[in-house]
Amino acid sequence: MSKDLEGGVWDALKTIRYPGMSRDIVSFGFVHKVTIDGSTATVELEMSTHNAEAAEAVRQEVEKAANGVPGITATSAVLKLQQPAKRQAAQRSIAQDPGLLPEVRYVVAVASGKGGVGKSTVSANLAIRLAQLGHRVGLLDADIYGPSVPTMFGISRRPATDGQTVEPFEKYGIKLMSLGFMVEIDTPVIWRGPMVMKALEQLLGQVSWGALDYLIVDMPPGTGDAQLTLTQRVPLSGAVIVTTPQDVSLIDARKGLAMFRKVNVPVVGIIENMASFACPHCGEVTHIFKSGGGERTAQLVGCRFLGSVPLDPAIAEGGDAGEPIVVTEKDGGPHADAFKVLAEAVMAEVESPPTPQLTIV
Repeated sequence: MSKDLEGGVWDALKTIRYPGMSRDIVSFGFVHKVTIDGSTATVELEMSTHNAEAAEAVRQEVEKAANGVPGITATSAVLKLQQPAKRQAAQRSIAQDPGLLPEVRYVVAVASGKGGVGKSTVSANLAIRLAQLGHRVGLLDADIYGPSVPTMFGISRRPATDGQTVEPFEKYGIKLMSLGFMVEIDTPVIWRGPMVMKALEQLLGQVSWGALDYLIVDMPPGTGDAQLTLTQRVPLSGAVIVTTPQDVSLIDARKGLAMFRKVNVPVVGIIENMASFACPHCGEVTHIFKSGGGERTAQLVGCRFLGSVPLDPAIAEGGDAGEPIVVTEKDGGPHADAFKVLAEAVMAEVESPPTPQLTIV
């Protein structure tokens, strides 16, 4: 009987959302333990948040929801509140140009240690989802050698320019710029480091980005010249690392994460792409690339696990057709919902006050 009551309480708690978020408190990991003694339930909550009022509101809602479970006559919700560990503020490099992106509040790099993990897909859908949540957003395709934004947004023409500045394209509520808009689709870019650095500086400083809340930067894979140029020239608000669950991808993800930390860029967290595949015929879920690797890696390196995105043909088809999945599922769907969770997690991390670094002399 107590097991049935416990299961009923857990189910009731899954209906409670943290204020301002779409995920329930159980999936967020806020519910530490549920115990049943006769008809009395005790729910232990552990939250890491700056918003004590929101946490107390959740505690009260927990008691109300649990008391509504048949067989439960009283509930005690015990809240253990912790202040979240703050991210370290990025140290400004002497090479950074305060004139670059003067009206952009947050610059977030989306990176990976290796190619083929769906980083551009994550960047595009994340940017659109942030715009759908009410933010002014730009997306910069910084992958000089393999730009994907033109294809993913169905744009094949060149941007307008007055000879001094370039106007970004606007589609799906965000501003877009990519070197792929300026070169023929089949023309390879064979450039050495200095040319790559110059091209990136032009994409940052000579594009009329205007006032933005977020500029999402789709980085090239690896840890080379493009990454160093961005970290040296722009005060990045943080870096998001994209990986797939298997070990070979996670090893490279850790290298990419270590690089950003080494150059004093705050790591927002890890996103696990292609996490699982649900058969459209029978509904069976298969973990093609293993499971849980992204979350375990986040725990290992001490950063936040932002969430996962399932593997589905619709995501690839939408990218190839110039309609990212959050556009085709604008009114809701499993994939669009996954990207909403990711967008909210990124917002929560980036907009939290960073810990200032102290210099001891």
